[in-house]
Amino acid sequence: MELVKRNTVTAIAELEARFLEREELIRLALLGVLAGENVLLLGPPGTAKSQLARALSSLFGGEGWFEYLLTRFTTPDEVFGPVSLQELKRDRYVRQTEGFLPAARFAFLDEIFKSGSAILNALLSLLNERVFYNGQMKETSPLLCLIAASNELPEASEGLSALYDRFLIRYEVDYLKHLSSYERMFSLPQEPVPALLSAADVEALRERSRRVALPEPMVLFLYRLKTAAEERDMPVSDRRLRKIGDVWRVSAALNGRDAVSIWDTVFTPHMLWDVPEALPAVREWFEEAFDAALAVESEAELALDKYAATLARWSARKQELYGYQFKKEMKSGKADSRPEAADALLAECRDELETQGQSLRRALVRFHERERGRADELRRLNALLPDPNAAAAKYVSARLRGERVLHDMMELYRSLFDAPMPGVDYDFTL
Repeated sequence: MELVKRNTVTAIAELEARFLEREELIRLALLGVLAGENVLLLGPPGTAKSQLARALSSLFGGEGWFEYLLTRFTTPDEVFGPVSLQELKRDRYVRQTEGFLPAARFAFLDEIFKSGSAILNALLSLLNERVFYNGQMKETSPLLCLIAASNELPEASEGLSALYDRFLIRYEVDYLKHLSSYERMFSLPQEPVPALLSAADVEALRERSRRVALPEPMVLFLYRLKTAAEERDMPVSDRRLRKIGDVWRVSAALNGRDAVSIWDTVFTPHMLWDVPEALPAVREWFEEAFDAALAVESEAELALDKYAATLARWSARKQELYGYQFKKEMKSGKADSRPEAADALLAECRDELETQGQSLRRALVRFHERERGRADELRRLNALLPDPNAAAAKYVSARLRGERVLHDMMELYRSLFDAPMPGVDYDFTL
């Protein structure tokens, strides 16, 4: 897996050198290939959709490539192969599939939604199970990935929801936006993309992914995405949810891990939307769920629940402790004041706040030191992350919450004992 990972990183660099402003798409499409999922590219002509599909195929040697522009006049013979006349003489309806889509390893179908129902219906089992029903025979297809393109989505009345649902990965491609990209456009590499991966690599990766665990917090995260989508009238089928989990497991396997991490989910918004206009909203509620899940993970690293519980417990008794301190200072000796119990409680509070405050300070210092190398750590955790530095910034919120807990703990200590908490010297300006 380490070799596959290194070659995948090299493949990303090769593609990024040829396709500008496509960093996220390149990683997502490559992950789709590795996971055996189909990719739908939406966008106007001239955005290099077919060129990117060919380049992805070249990464795997370019063998078994099939490409076709579909129209409403396209016949099944053009896509699935002509009917064998020899077999027809034997009263058997069998297609000669060699060189056509059922025998392809990579395929690109342009304007997929403009083809007729005979082609689209035959695609269903090929897209989902990688099986082609050739007459009475069931042929297993070697298809690693089918990439389809369209300038527009089908109308709901056209009855293509089953086909559309089989494209787990959907991405809207637009024209280049930055001047720097147009400056580089005329000096892009012209040589073919080198073959860096193989079908055997994909099979080994998928086999490895079947042994990757999907921890309970990640299952809960997936369920929260499902309910969030349903609340916004964007239901996600059980098949898509299962496939999303499988893609996460492939990402974890590629990065040499035995369990899915929250960082394997970063491309999930492109597996949830139905129309491109919904993507900004999907990103928004996905990020909310992601940040909440990451906060749980980060705060567990800092053990913030323990420290927050200590702070809450003594804060709740603050007035009682103030009273004990006041009586102690006034040297009250009344029997009902229970001076021994008061002294014991104050000593317990002092000791616990000092112990927990010092422990939290050490945890925050370690966490902050780790932040400096967090981007490199995330790069090792998931080599497909487009911007590890931006991803690393997400950990700041957990540290800030920890600092608030430490600050409030120190303030409570000062107000109760009229002295700074010993052993807790922390620079809150970091």
